[in-house]
Amino acid sequence: MKSILFALTVIAAVLQPAWAQDRIYRCGNEYTNNATQAKERGCKLVEGGNVTVLQGSRPAAASSGGSAGASGASASSSPANAPRVGAADQRARDADARAILESELSKAETRLAELRKEYNDGSPQRTALELRNPQGYIERTAELKASVARAEADVAGIKRELSRLNK
Repeated sequence: MKSILFALTVIAAVLQPAWAQDRIYRCGNEYTNNATQAKERGCKLVEGGNVTVLQGSRPAAASSGGSAGASGASASSSPANAPRVGAADQRARDADARAILESELSKAETRLAELRKEYNDGSPQRTALELRNPQGYIERTAELKASVARAEADVAGIKRELSRLNK
């Protein structure tokens, strides 16, 4: 009799955390454990597993002055506490960015020229190993073709970025 009573006490102690958990209801993206509120809003009961919900902060309300579109666009472009950059500093940053892009463009064009020379319009120079293994030559040719395509895409991307800076 004592062993049965002891077993029931242990089981009750183990199940105690499960009893402490209220029923959780999901109302769209919100969760609640208030049954009456859940019924009013037509929420669904969440079953299986525990739910951990962290309360997030609400975004600040837009000011009532001006049009809603203008305040929404300015609020989304940069936060209110973002540091402002002067016109001279911005011009210097733009010049630095342009110089970096031009340097990267020259490197990419040099790499592209080297790859095109090695690729030799689809018939690169065969090595001694490739004379005995034609499959190796085919694989190297395919790799060179892919490398040329990547290098061309790199050059085109850098040129696009430069044209955006020049606008």
